[in-house]
Amino acid sequence: MGLFRLLLLVAIIAAAFWLWRRFTQPTAPRSNKPTDRTNPTPMVRCEQCGTHVPRDLALVKDERWFCSQAHLEQGPHSSGD
Repeated sequence: MGLFRLLLLVAIIAAAFWLWRRFTQPTAPRSNKPTDRTNPTPMVRCEQCGTHVPRDLALVKDERWFCSQAHLEQGPHSSGD
């Protein structure tokens, strides 16, 4: 029973020390840097499938935007309704 009390006492001291350290240490300052929401990446819509892609990754032909080389070669989606 003496060993159990010793282990319990060590656990209580360790928990108290951990709590004391946690509440006395200053918290790490959070970064107040704004995410780059002031200058978002422009998105364009693929003429073939309608997927929105960043304009700097899209392919353009005759002022029409496409998401991939395959869709660029197929041209704009033709609705046969």
